[in-house]
Amino acid sequence: MRTLCASTLIGEFFVIGFAGLVAMKDPDLTMTTVWTVSGIAMFLCVLLCGLVTRPGGIQLGWALQIALILSGFFVPTMFFLGAVFAALWWASIHFGRKIDEAKARFAAQASAEAGAS
Repeated sequence: MRTLCASTLIGEFFVIGFAGLVAMKDPDLTMTTVWTVSGIAMFLCVLLCGLVTRPGGIQLGWALQIALILSGFFVPTMFFLGAVFAALWWASIHFGRKIDEAKARFAAQASAEAGAS
């Protein structure tokens, strides 16, 4: 699960950076505001790569997905991209858990076969 979730978060890191570039064109937003918010979100993406398997890591990831969708109020394309990344986040968790369960079954099976030999 960790690999899939981290891949999604790194993709979001870049999308947030590009969204920051687009948001700079908004005359109502200062460059400082845009890069403070974008920088914090980008930092959270990298931080969550390491925290995804810890308690609360998945929930923090969901909070980031919601924030990404809500950023669409400033950069309208982010409504779509946020929804896409939320779907990817769900898929990463869902299929990542299935992969982890399959790995555990195969490891247990290999261990049982090695013990029977």
